[in-house]
Amino acid sequence: MEIQYFGANCVRINTKKANIVIDDNLAEIGLKSIIKTGDIVLQTFKAKLPNVESKIVIGIPGEYEVSNTSILGIAARSHMDEVKKNSATIFKIIADEVRIAIIGHVYPELNDEQLEALGTIDVLIIPVGGNGYTLDSIGALKIIKKIEPHIVIPTHYDDDSIKYEVPQQPLEEALKGLAMEPKETIAKFKIKPGEIAENTQLIVLERS
Repeated sequence: MEIQYFGANCVRINTKKANIVIDDNLAEIGLKSIIKTGDIVLQTFKAKLPNVESKIVIGIPGEYEVSNTSILGIAARSHMDEVKKNSATIFKIIADEVRIAIIGHVYPELNDEQLEALGTIDVLIIPVGGNGYTLDSIGALKIIKKIEPHIVIPTHYDDDSIKYEVPQQPLEEALKGLAMEPKETIAKFKIKPGEIAENTQLIVLERS
């Protein structure tokens, strides 16, 4: 399995059997869409998609099985939602024996039911940009402590090439709030089940 970061909350996950793109709203923020024909497309929030023939688009809670990939969508309160409203979707992906959680722009208080649905997570992909738009480092750290993943990959931090609606926190500041030092900064993260460390490690992905 290979994970790449493309800016904002957008990542691509390539597995043995599937190519998955999460939160590709890149065209709306000054970048180029990365969705290709045949991709599995997941949306933690609603955004306009390019006119590309994807395999399937999933943007609501539910259980899905596509191309040897198990996908669970979990309803969640958006960062901007009122109490008891759940307009966001958290995703759990299981592929190549690796369990990945995609945390979008959610309110940083996951309940027991959501945590039970997520279960054990190997890789947690989570925004840290803050400023009222998404999770900041404090909110992200709350979720990290609840989920206790083996790998944390931060997203949605400041980038001069991205036209964010709200200025986002620089990665350096977010990492101070997380109180975590990156194990490494790389272009692509390649992961195998037998190579996952027991303790929580932070991996920073360079924007592709």
